[in-house]
Amino acid sequence: MQYRRFGRTELQMPVFSCGGMRYQHAWNDVPESQIPRKNQENLAATIQRSLAIGINHIETARGYGTSEVQLGKVLPTFPREQLIVQTKVSPKPDAKEFRMTLKQSLQNLQLDYIDLLGIHGINTPETLAWAIRPGGCLDEARQLQKQGRIRHIGFSTHGPTQVIVDAINTGEFDYVNLHWYYINQDNWPAIAAATQQDMGVFIISPTDKGGHLYNPPPKLVDLCAPLSPIVFNDLFCLSHPQVHTLSLGAAQPTDFDEHLKVLPLLADADTILPPILQRLEQAAIDALGADWLRTWKLGLPSPEQTPGNINIPIILWLRNLLEAFDLQEYAEARYNLLGNGGHWFPGNQADKLDEVDLRGAIAQSPHAEKIPAFLAETHQRLQGKAIQRLSSS
Repeated sequence: MQYRRFGRTELQMPVFSCGGMRYQHAWNDVPESQIPRKNQENLAATIQRSLAIGINHIETARGYGTSEVQLGKVLPTFPREQLIVQTKVSPKPDAKEFRMTLKQSLQNLQLDYIDLLGIHGINTPETLAWAIRPGGCLDEARQLQKQGRIRHIGFSTHGPTQVIVDAINTGEFDYVNLHWYYINQDNWPAIAAATQQDMGVFIISPTDKGGHLYNPPPKLVDLCAPLSPIVFNDLFCLSHPQVHTLSLGAAQPTDFDEHLKVLPLLADADTILPPILQRLEQAAIDALGADWLRTWKLGLPSPEQTPGNINIPIILWLRNLLEAFDLQEYAEARYNLLGNGGHWFPGNQADKLDEVDLRGAIAQSPHAEKIPAFLAETHQRLQGKAIQRLSSS
């Protein structure tokens, strides 16, 4: 395993982290007696494998159902100083409710302290305000930090880049969990801002949210060769020293194996990546045209600025991934979250185009004449059964 300094926390963070949202029994709290023994044994085996290969950062959240309680049966069996433990608690308008939830998390984990607490889901200006206002959630967390129950406080986010940058620039947080990987590099300004603040940078779900890379289409496999899409994406992310760790949502002990192939390649990333990056870029140009790739984001409105709350940028992005890399399964899954994702994945599908007039909203786009047809076409290709977010937070 390789390790990187996790910003001003001074923790030596493994370049991979063991995320805790894939191996738990249930997405809601259930009595411990209802957790099957086989499930608990699998979770324990996954943690044992993680630690055996040097992945000593175990990350979970109050919103991950039984994850914390199940980890609380396993983590105390290891020497505490060998572990870096993170949990996350969503901000609340009522700071007392946040405090109660946070204390429940600490009780669930059965540890004297946690190394990292993430304020979970600072996705909007409102949730940021709940966290940082006087007497808010951050003040509650600071009280437990003073008591030695929490070592460092950061935040996780699925929000727009500007909200992330605003949260970083408060100077209140030691680290950030955010999305950034090959198919979605929009948050680089947030990573740059975090680097300026000497914050730890943790990448959320690069394998799943980065394209369902555990089940890649043949076209993407060919473009990433001789690497697998998982290894390519890991190497792409970790070739940037500003990135400290990637979350691996392991569901079983063998789920780490493919990622470990990256470690001996890191020193040679500058020679391995360029030909693959060139092929991927050329495939996108061939499918979509250089002008579209250079200008498609210009002048696009946010969902809040769009009639029907249609999330035009996300829908066009998913269309790009379909055309360039055949990411059908991934695009379907993300598209069918629209309308059901709340502030974690805002906006609606393009199913009611006949009922709205988009001309004013897209007037600043150089592609205004094409966009309605692209939205309609993408809806036809991706529509399906509505999908709910997994997490209960």
